[in-house]
Amino acid sequence: MKLNIVFENSDLLVVNKPASVLVHGIYDKYGPRHTEKTLADYVVEQYPEVAEVGDKPSERPGVVHRLDRETSGVIVFARNQQTFTYLKGLFSAASRGEESQITKTYTALVWGRVKELTGVIDKPISIRNGSVKRTVHDGRMTRPAITEYAVQKYFQAGKDEFTLLNASPKTGRTHQIRVHLNAINHPVYGDKLYGKKGDIFELGRQFLHASTLEFPLANGERIVVAAEVPIELKNLLANLSPVLNLE
Repeated sequence: MKLNIVFENSDLLVVNKPASVLVHGIYDKYGPRHTEKTLADYVVEQYPEVAEVGDKPSERPGVVHRLDRETSGVIVFARNQQTFTYLKGLFSAASRGEESQITKTYTALVWGRVKELTGVIDKPISIRNGSVKRTVHDGRMTRPAITEYAVQKYFQAGKDEFTLLNASPKTGRTHQIRVHLNAINHPVYGDKLYGKKGDIFELGRQFLHASTLEFPLANGERIVVAAEVPIELKNLLANLSPVLNLE
């Protein structure tokens, strides 16, 4: 796989991750790593210095933050340990919900018509008992979680309605956007874990894309990196009927 590099300098690189690719390897609890090739593997092939960078370079070289397997879009890798430490601090603070210097924006297509054009989903997320799934209901390891959203367009296909929106997580919980949108009864289209309906358009992935990421470099310069919505998501939207009225 050829990497789609959005931005790079001597300290870091930003990759436009395709859907279906894991960010880093999966390990059995007491066994070896799975053999599936990951985005980190491809990064190390092209940028060998990344192999020595990170908190566990042998497992997740250069990885500062993550995207779900079926989520595409912008993701950052550090090229040296000093930059890794700096970026990890930025992302960790954002994950905890502290005053953040990082702004993330995701593009999502969800089931149904989201009536409020903008909104804030402030619902703590926990791990469902007896499962790896996250939930806004009673569970274990409950942590605060906040997601802001803004409606972009409405669509229709037959009797089904859809909303295209931007979502900006203000905390960093596993599956946060997916869990929060499902919690307001508008699950992400194609989400096999939290979605309530099937993949009627045979997309083969969830419609969630990390569109933009804004953060300061170590020298104080603030940058915005962006990844265009991939063609399979554009094609799905092209097959829907837009609803012009946002009221």
